Amino acid sequence: MTTASLRKPSAPKELMLSIHVVTWNVASAAPTVDLSDLLQLNNEDLNLDIYIIGLQEMNYGIISLLSDAAFEDPWSSFFMDMLSPLNLVKISQVRMQGLLLLVFAKYQHLPYIQIISTKSIPTGLYGYWGNKGGINICLKLYGYYVSIVNCHLPPHMYNNDQRLEHFDRILESLTFEGYDVPNILDHDLILWFGDMNFRIEDFGLLFVQECITKKRYKELWEKDQLFIAKKQDQLLREFQEGPLLFPPTYKFDRHSNNYDTSEKKRKPAWTDRILWRLKRQPAKANPSGFLLTQKDYVSHMTYSISDHKPVTGTFDLELNPLMSVPLITMMPEYLWTKENDMLINYTSTPEFLSSPWDWIGLYKVGMRHINDYVSYVWVGDNQVSRGNNPNQVYINISAIPDTEEQFLLCYYSNNLHSIVGISQPFKIPSGFFLREDTLSELEPQL
Repeated sequence: MTTASLRKPSAPKELMLSIHVVTWNVASAAPTVDLSDLLQLNNEDLNLDIYIIGLQEMNYGIISLLSDAAFEDPWSSFFMDMLSPLNLVKISQVRMQGLLLLVFAKYQHLPYIQIISTKSIPTGLYGYWGNKGGINICLKLYGYYVSIVNCHLPPHMYNNDQRLEHFDRILESLTFEGYDVPNILDHDLILWFGDMNFRIEDFGLLFVQECITKKRYKELWEKDQLFIAKKQDQLLREFQEGPLLFPPTYKFDRHSNNYDTSEKKRKPAWTDRILWRLKRQPAKANPSGFLLTQKDYVSHMTYSISDHKPVTGTFDLELNPLMSVPLITMMPEYLWTKENDMLINYTSTPEFLSSPWDWIGLYKVGMRHINDYVSYVWVGDNQVSRGNNPNQVYINISAIPDTEEQFLLCYYSNNLHSIVGISQPFKIPSGFFLREDTLSELEPQL
């Protein structure tokens, strides 16, 4: 194996993460367009660490749901195709009928992200149908609790009270018993977005259209139902939102930038929103250092496959990591191959609780998701030595053809439902075997 640094990996004392949030009601459309602009892939000055993508109204007919259960749904596959070449891995997803929530992160952050839970909260027909409601991914990011919610609230101007009721019901349903922070309102960060369906009250269609044409958006804010509700509700007021400096994102004629020209002529509205709530005070007042700054909040008018325009928000998250050393340190500098097996050395921190169901996966660089391994081994089955640090385990590589591609090793914790250790990229040299005269000094301690 190629030799890597002997220095143990650790997180810096101060860290800046760049996070890109996408919300889009795709109105059952398939991913048939280039999404580079939506994902900010053309922005060379932007180096994104985490993508959070929420879709609403994905096609959820019976045939589609059966197909998506057996295979990857088209949208998830499309996003993985675009992000995996940039070393971004899908680390979690949750789906409820037409709602989909995806989280991607760069390799170097994987050992510092623990998936706590995924939840679905249906609020549709009779309170049980999943065409409306919210889906949630709760995770720990460098030791901080982060809850992510993608929602689809009831439509129509007259349903504003019902929208607010559903918002409260979703919020109240997100409890995390068994964890040291069971209440979502005690989490360090809540990112809440989706098709919230809030409308513009009082103003007539012609006045709204005139304000949009002349970019007098501020006049419309005053009658935005969410803007009004935040004035009246203390908890809702704690959720922040950037200024709406883009035109209302609903309702458009498909394949155009024209607002609704059908007989109904629905009044334009900012239905698609991105909110956030910080528990901690700004870094100046809080020595732990946890500060979120929104850098961009825009709609993307070029996409017209839906009657909604997608909305994105880009954030800088500045934090002092509460978790600075990964639970598992993979040691590719001590990898050796013999016959069809590769011997892997790794160390664990004293607080790490292993499970018989932990496994180590061998991945090609550019992997799409956590199950996208080329080979794996159950740690308990193929263990050679344990408890002395380093631990040793062997993995069969006979099915892997000779290649110049680079690989990664990842340790997956069954207890934490997350990758807790990752190696540096390395190559498996063609025809490399242990020499007989080195066996005695390199043979694992049984």
